[in-house]
Amino acid sequence: MHEIGVMMEVVKTVENFAKKNSITKIETLVLQIGELSSMIPRYIEACFPAAVDGTLLQDTKLKIEVLPGNAMCKKCNKVFNLIENNNKCPHCESREWEILSGREFMIKEIVAC
Repeated sequence: MHEIGVMMEVVKTVENFAKKNSITKIETLVLQIGELSSMIPRYIEACFPAAVDGTLLQDTKLKIEVLPGNAMCKKCNKVFNLIENNNKCPHCESREWEILSGREFMIKEIVAC
């Protein structure tokens, strides 16, 4: 599970941001995770308490927004969700597409008290 290492880096990044901006308490941390990324939201949630233990974020609430894994078909130019459609365009059944979104993993928002 590589999520714990990633979450520890997220905690370091948020703590550095907080220190630079004189923030002493963070209420909520919002992460965006794409459906096609290598991060699994439930594992991120499971790792969060261990990653924040003893840090500025230990009382912080974690929110995760899952971003859809969308692609555009190269044949008919329709946008569709890759997971829902089994990697095949639902309009023309082509398997030739370009990913538009879904690989993201980012800190969206830090809500300070």
